[in-house]
Amino acid sequence: MKVNFSKVNEYLVKIFNDVLIVEEHELKKSQFNDLTIKEMHTIDTIGLSRLKTSSEVAHELSVTKGTLSVSINNLVKKNYVERVRSELDRRVVYLRLTKRGKLLYRLHDRFHREMVETIMDGLNETEQRAITKGLENLHHFLGELK
Repeated sequence: MKVNFSKVNEYLVKIFNDVLIVEEHELKKSQFNDLTIKEMHTIDTIGLSRLKTSSEVAHELSVTKGTLSVSINNLVKKNYVERVRSELDRRVVYLRLTKRGKLLYRLHDRFHREMVETIMDGLNETEQRAITKGLENLHHFLGELK
């Protein structure tokens, strides 16, 4: 089967833009309408699994610590994020989601899960592996450009 590169490129561009548009639209009509898309993605990066430092979050988002600091200050004021000092080393400050931040994280995560389920729906295991491999290749390509 010959790959239609222009069609694949068209879908990638449209999907990227559509995801941002849908996320922004849903954010603006929700109880979280005080947030920007960038702030939502900062909350997503902080996540629920473990405490992260500002440096770790800045690295994951590919922004400077100064840029992240401004965003974190806003998220603290809006009651989505809190700073927590390490008990082992008081100089170390971690970021943690508040109850409100955790709620937004879970809703955003559900949206992403639904997207993945929609992509994989009706595909057999071989097709699912092929899509996963293609996305992995794209991820590595983009990572090398950063």
